[in-house]
Parts: sequence; structure tokens; C-alpha cells
Amino acid sequence: MDRSPTTASTTASTRLATFFARPGWGVFSRSMAAILGGYALAAVTSVFCALALPGARGQSVLTGMLLAIVVCACAALWAFATRTALRAWIGILLPTVVMAAVARALGAWA
Repeated sequence: MDRSPTTASTTASTRLATFFARPGWGVFSRSMAAILGGYALAAVTSVFCALALPGARGQSVLTGMLLAIVVCACAALWAFATRTALRAWIGILLPTVVMAAVARALGAWA
């Protein structure tokens, strides 16, 4: 039996890949995307709307908070409707980063 380092590392990486190929990890990843990513997306949506919407500040904040509830629910639906868990993460984190960048440019977190 060959116990060279490349064979041992290949066996370990194969075992690790097999471990993460289980369907339970996909469900766990999607759940974390729905919970954590959905919360982050909702929070950034609220801040973005408060800064970007015209009108009175209080009305913009209230509109942003109400819209954030819907966005959080849609993020959870998105996480489990996509084909892969990676698409779920990308589909939630990409709008989060874009809205955070625009909100930062508008003066949030100054």
C-alpha cells in the first residue's frame, strides 16, 4: 500500500468532498442563506429606502421597514427555489452588496 503524501491528501480531500456532498449540507446552507442573508438584505433594504426615497424622512423610513419585511420573506423563498445553494447565496448577497454600496454613497454609515 502506497502511503505517499499525495495519496493521503487525495484520500482526505475525497472524504471531505463526500462529506459535503450530502443533501443535508445543502439544506443547511440554504437555511443559513435564508436566515442570515435574508436578514442582511432586509436591513440594507431598509437603510437604502430611508435614504433613496423622496418625501418626509419618517415616511421613507416606515416605507423602507415595511418593504424590508417583504424582502426578507422573498429572500427565504429564493433560497429554497434556486437550483443550487451557491445560487441562493449569490442571489441574496449580490443585491445586498449593491444596495449597501449605493446607501454608503448616499451618506449612510458616515
